[in-house]
Amino acid sequence: MKPLQIEVFTAPGCGKCGQAKARLRRVVEELKLDGLSWREVNILDELDYAVDLGVLTTPAIAMNGELVFSGLPSEKAMMKKLSELLGATSA
Repeated sequence: MKPLQIEVFTAPGCGKCGQAKARLRRVVEELKLDGLSWREVNILDELDYAVDLGVLTTPAIAMNGELVFSGLPSEKAMMKKLSELLGATSA
């Protein structure tokens, strides 16, 4: 099974970006997820890639190469989306 790839799009000086990373980290720990591929993407460094995915604001979160959250999602929303994706990838 291929690991779930999570990308957190951030920008320098973005206060909510740190909150998004902390929330995502808590959700991953609570769900006891292993084998995730995780990376932080500075949109200034990878602007073309961010635009290709549809990232217009930060923070934004992509999972498996698809933009799933624009803005700061709740932990509940993150848990729901991760559960959906993990259910789909394990089938």
